[in-house]
Amino acid sequence: MRLQLYNTLGGKKEEFHPLEAGKAGVYTCGPTVYHYAHIGNMRTYIVEDGLVRALKFFGFSVKRVMNITDVGHLTSDADTGEDKMEIGARREGKSAWDIARFYTEAFFKDYKALNCLMPDVLCPATGYIKEMIDLVLVLDKKGFTYRIGDGIYFDTAKFPEYGKLAGKSHVEGLREGARVEANPEKRNPADFALWKLSASGEKRQMEWDSPWGVGFPGWHLECSAMAMKHLGETIDIHCGGEDHVAIHHTNEIAQSEGATGKPFANYWLHARFLVMGDAGKMSKSAGGFITTSTLPEKGYDPLAYRYYCLLTHYRKQLEFTWDGVAAAARGLDGLRSMIARLLEESALKKAHRPDKNAAYYLKFSEALADDLNMPQALATIWEVLRDTALPSEEKLGFVLAADEVLGLDLKRAPAEDVLPPELMSMVEERQQARTNRDFKKSDELRKALLEKGVSVEDTPKGVRWKLVK
Repeated sequence: MRLQLYNTLGGKKEEFHPLEAGKAGVYTCGPTVYHYAHIGNMRTYIVEDGLVRALKFFGFSVKRVMNITDVGHLTSDADTGEDKMEIGARREGKSAWDIARFYTEAFFKDYKALNCLMPDVLCPATGYIKEMIDLVLVLDKKGFTYRIGDGIYFDTAKFPEYGKLAGKSHVEGLREGARVEANPEKRNPADFALWKLSASGEKRQMEWDSPWGVGFPGWHLECSAMAMKHLGETIDIHCGGEDHVAIHHTNEIAQSEGATGKPFANYWLHARFLVMGDAGKMSKSAGGFITTSTLPEKGYDPLAYRYYCLLTHYRKQLEFTWDGVAAAARGLDGLRSMIARLLEESALKKAHRPDKNAAYYLKFSEALADDLNMPQALATIWEVLRDTALPSEEKLGFVLAADEVLGLDLKRAPAEDVLPPELMSMVEERQQARTNRDFKKSDELRKALLEKGVSVEDTPKGVRWKLVK
């Protein structure tokens, strides 16, 4: 089975050929740890986790590297504004270092709750300042840099292929100043900061000595330095969200290939946004974002959200609704219930090794090989479980192997019904109304609960409720 991936560089599906047979080097842009990651961010990490799991399914030994941006990510694409870490520190009255530590831990708590495999190498930007400075020195020696009042910049005019990832129209827009506001000192609107100098009289919490003066690295610089340190000057696959294409990954390519004269990454994969209806993509700056920890607060297993993400191909926008998450939760519980029955039926027998020549196994493999078609892969699992002609041990062997890719923890027992706190409060309020013999209010609350999908029954042992599915 030949794995095909949609390569943003070139805009088409391509058969995956790694630099070294049987091995795959994967670099994934990690979080900026100034705030909690929202579920839109986490969709991208679920996609990347699926890629790593699929590569392993096809027999590749994978080395995955992820950065942690704990310095240098400014609030503007134009290299203006404050460092987001400084903003987080001021918002919470803590040091930037404490902010980085707290939100890194929070990120990985959410990351693990979604059953994502830990990267093989984690790179906090603050741990790679020397490598970043060394990269700027190489670019300087090759004539790609110039200095202005606030730092050292990359001269995009010196790199003829600038913008090849995003396309010609994007580059023309940058050169006209359409995406980033003009800086009168910059030679070209698209030029970007490699090293930012601390302002005169300013004492930043995070700053370092450099050949150009005290300052801090530009955001784009860290990924190039760390990817090349751990995966080599050319890497197999580079991943991120679609918002990285136009600026961040475009600039990574320019500075990396300017320094080495070699292709930076052979395959570029980008996940589309999760959107909130008319509100558009979820963002921290807009406020009101939903985090992974919100899911159990609402009564949902975080893996129900993972299931929800698997229902839509990663190159399509995913519209978030709580009704959709509820349906995904029911689907996940349905799968787990069927697996629980198979485990009971197979209690005295071993699950069969999956038959890699079976039609269903080939169908599952073909779905994965077709640019990670997780919706089709998930549909194949349902087909197998509903096939009455297949022995339980054979079904179980296949589904457990397939779950190594889907990451849904299907052997976990189905969740008991759990009411979100606001619905549980209504149940308790109704019970108090009955105790007070306020039967009118009690009936009104029963009706309101039923409209929200909760049926209540009064018994000699007290009130019982169940979700109406």
